[in-house]
Amino acid sequence: MTDRHSKEKRSYNMSRVKSKDTKPEVFVRKYLFAAGFRYRKNDKRLQGHPDIVLSKHKTVIFINGCFWHQHENCKYAAFPKTNKEFWMEKLKGNKQRDEEKVKQLEADGWKVVVVWTCELKPKTIQNKMIWLCSEIVK
Repeated sequence: MTDRHSKEKRSYNMSRVKSKDTKPEVFVRKYLFAAGFRYRKNDKRLQGHPDIVLSKHKTVIFINGCFWHQHENCKYAAFPKTNKEFWMEKLKGNKQRDEEKVKQLEADGWKVVVVWTCELKPKTIQNKMIWLCSEIVK
């Protein structure tokens, strides 16, 4: 199976994928702010530059895309059908790096919470946000 787009078009599309201030990230931040939490964004002083850092609660939050971070048993985490070797290596590397970041942060005394983008769908988003707030104050 060949790609629908030319190599240049695919490269352009992939270059538009954001790593900061994504819609799920902005939504979670707005919800937390409205709930009274104050935080820092993408703090470079911490391992992995967490999306949200709540220093008062010694908690960091990563908002992970299911595809890029390979959410287990998620339909959005399927490997592409073309260039399989490249994508398997790339995505497994991402997952391994994520695990190392979490271990390091936990070793430094931080509570790490991971929110997956599939959990922010309309049917589950309210329950997930309630859960997230309760995790922060635990």
